[in-house]
Amino acid sequence: MAMAGPDIENLIRQAFPDAHVIVTDLAGDGDHFGARVISNAFAGKSRIQQHQMVYAALQGKMGGDLHALALETAAPK
Repeated sequence: MAMAGPDIENLIRQAFPDAHVIVTDLAGDGDHFGARVISNAFAGKSRIQQHQMVYAALQGKMGGDLHALALETAAPK
């Protein structure tokens, strides 16, 4: 069963309570999402480390319940 956008957003917010999170259904099919996540937790981390942190927040659902997620991550300026 595919994940819904609000479920993705909730998992990310649980891991990064300070984050500004926007989840978008990129294809309108409920299967391909994009997420923009801005959090202080990303300060000093590489882009790869930031993405790994978000994937960890998804609790193993990436590649299963969640088919595709395009990530944009950053620390606040």
